[in-house]
Amino acid sequence: MQPRNMSMSGVVDLAAVKAAQEAKTKAEQARAEAARHGGTGAVSPADLVIDVDEAGFESEVLQRSTEVPVVIDFWAEWCEPCKQLSPVLERLAVEYGGRFLLAKIDVDANQMLMQQFGVQGIPAVFAVVAGQALPLFQGAAGEAQIRQTLDQLVQVAEERFGLTGLVVDPEVQPGAARPAAEERPAGPHDAALEAAVRALDAGDLGGAVQSYKNVLAEDPGNTEAKLGLAQAELLQRVQDADPQKVRQDAADKPGDAQAQIAAADLDLVGGHVEDAFGRLIDTVRVTAGDDRDAVRVRLLELFEVVGADDPRVTAARRALARALF
Repeated sequence: MQPRNMSMSGVVDLAAVKAAQEAKTKAEQARAEAARHGGTGAVSPADLVIDVDEAGFESEVLQRSTEVPVVIDFWAEWCEPCKQLSPVLERLAVEYGGRFLLAKIDVDANQMLMQQFGVQGIPAVFAVVAGQALPLFQGAAGEAQIRQTLDQLVQVAEERFGLTGLVVDPEVQPGAARPAAEERPAGPHDAALEAAVRALDAGDLGGAVQSYKNVLAEDPGNTEAKLGLAQAELLQRVQDADPQKVRQDAADKPGDAQAQIAAADLDLVGGHVEDAFGRLIDTVRVTAGDDRDAVRVRLLELFEVVGADDPRVTAARRALARALF
């Protein structure tokens, strides 16, 4: 396991966008599987706080993080600040009613996990969402700060990853067996989609674009292929660009549709989502005809990259409608 940092400020990480879609799918499958077994997949309040070691990290943290945000409390018996922080986190885990799961890791017994997360001192609190790790805070924090951080985590997990948390039922016995999800049968396009991902990883953007287009030719509604194609085409457009020249052209020609489109692509790849959207919406306002339509189409393509459920996309769609009409 190699943790990856994920900024909650919303920087666009194309791998994270794909992970978000996969997490949503897995969460839906888990809920459907629980319903098929005649239950809700509910857990006991006592199951919201768990002790995790290296052997159980894969199943208890990484796999569970596709259903619910997992907050990790790195602690040790000799750590006095840990003795103040841990009870607060445990109480809040129950109070938040399943919107996050608290995993407690004893650093003395799990040195490898401590090193993999880059923990420099304890207490240290991280989160894992859809298999991606991000730091929350280090040291003893006040309850108000902790609540604010948890609220932000829960919001990001729901809005970006579709993770609505666990169902908590006091009537459920602690440690009750949860139905294991059955392995999803191979789909008709899985091989082509995997080939596209391998091409992306190898830097063969043209091959990835063609693979995604092949899937969409047979299955126009395939969400993964749409997302992958939007990502691959964006990377293909910017791979040979001179960032300094592109930005200078955009600054010199504020009403030039192609200059602003090229700059918006760079904005998005650099993680400046709202700048990219705002740039194109402003350009829609000052252009007409084919130029205006080209800007509108590119903006819709960038919406595909970020994801329809992202609140920044929702806000930009409203702004685009106002600019057009």
